[in-house]
Amino acid sequence: MFENKINTAKVQISRIVAIGASTGGPKALQEIIPVLPESIKAPVLVVQHMPQGFTKILAERLNKLSMVTVKEAEENDILRPGYVYIAPGNYHLNVIEKKDSSLRIRLSKEEPVEGHRPSVNKMFCSLAEIKAIEKIAVILTGMGRDGTDGLLELKKSGKVYTIAQNESTSVIYGMPKSAVEAGVVDIVLPLGDISAEIIKCVGV
Repeated sequence: MFENKINTAKVQISRIVAIGASTGGPKALQEIIPVLPESIKAPVLVVQHMPQGFTKILAERLNKLSMVTVKEAEENDILRPGYVYIAPGNYHLNVIEKKDSSLRIRLSKEEPVEGHRPSVNKMFCSLAEIKAIEKIAVILTGMGRDGTDGLLELKKSGKVYTIAQNESTSVIYGMPKSAVEAGVVDIVLPLGDISAEIIKCVGV
C-alpha cells in the first residue's frame, strides 16, 4: 500500500510521458517500463485497454520488474517523476492542474469513447489542457484508432513530441497506423528503441 504521506509534498513537473496501448500492449510495456531509470525526470501515464482488475495485476507485475515505481492510478494521486500510473480498467484517466500547480489524477466513469473506458483519447485530451507542460505521447500496438483524435488535440496545444511503434514490432498495427496516417506522429520506432527515445526526451 502506498502511504498518503508521499502524496502531499509539492512537486514541480515540467514534462510528462503518456502511453496508449491495446492488443499486445502488456508485452510491449514490459519492454519499455522496466528499462526506464528510477531517476527519470517525468511521471509516466499509461492507458492500456483492459478490464477492471487486470490493470492492477499488470501494474503489480511491471512494478516487480522495474526500477521506477509502477502503480494502478488512484483518484487524486499527485504525479511524480519516477512513477508510472496505469489507468484502472473501466475508468477514464484524466490529469488536472490544481491551484498549487500540482498535477493530479482524476478518474471518471464518463461514457466510453468509441467503446473504450479507459480511453487513450481522453487521457491525451486532458493533457492538451495543461499548456505549460511538455508532453511525450506514445502510441503502441493495438486494434482500432484510439489515441489519434487525442494526438490531434495535443498537437494543437503545442509542446508535444509524438512516438508511434512501427508495424513490424506491433502485434496489431492499428492504433499506430491511424496516428501515422493522420500526420500526428513525429517519429516511428521499433519497440526496442522507444524507451531510449523517451529517456532522451525527458532526461534522467
